[in-house]
Amino acid sequence: MGIITFDDAIEVLEDETTEDIEIMAGMTPRDKSYFRASPFNLFKHRIGWLMMLMIGATFTGMIIKNFESALAVQVVLTAFIPMLMDTGGNSGSQSSVTVIRSISLNELDFSDIGFVIWKETRTALLCGICLAFACFVKLMLIDRLLLKNTDVTFMVATVVCITMCVTVLVAKVIGCTLPLIAKKIGFDPAVMASPFITTIVDAVSLLVYFGIAKNLLGIN
Repeated sequence: MGIITFDDAIEVLEDETTEDIEIMAGMTPRDKSYFRASPFNLFKHRIGWLMMLMIGATFTGMIIKNFESALAVQVVLTAFIPMLMDTGGNSGSQSSVTVIRSISLNELDFSDIGFVIWKETRTALLCGICLAFACFVKLMLIDRLLLKNTDVTFMVATVVCITMCVTVLVAKVIGCTLPLIAKKIGFDPAVMASPFITTIVDAVSLLVYFGIAKNLLGIN
């Protein structure tokens, strides 16, 4: 039927890699190069994901609203929400991107999910404990002593640091399992990358945060 040249193979690899990168960034793959694509063409490929993620983020707002009374009692807790959500999202993204790449290289399959979860759990514990320790030192030395923020008590710092550790653990487990599940049911694993994982982890991290705060600080 013909010959597949080296250039043809490279072009296919470039197209497939570009498609995966765009999906992982929360965009519908384009059929034109960036220079040839018009602003409206870029808009069409981005707005769908942005709309879906915006709607998903409303659940985060609902969780915060549901715990308004707790935040009113301990206003200082609000200051740490962005840090916890960002750390959780970044942790989940690390795991998902690593697993997605391994799937694309045929290194992992759904049958390896137990192995992946066990490895990511141990990695998450190491990362979580290290981050929690650094966060505790920062809260006690910088926030409380240097900046004289007396609202940052030992118990508040404990709540934040425990949440940090649990959030990293949950985020990495979610991040490593969703791509494998997507592959199993026939979806592109790249769909379960950064934007999608971050939206889920944001909501989970808030639930963990407020749950721990209510139990350790005795607020309702």
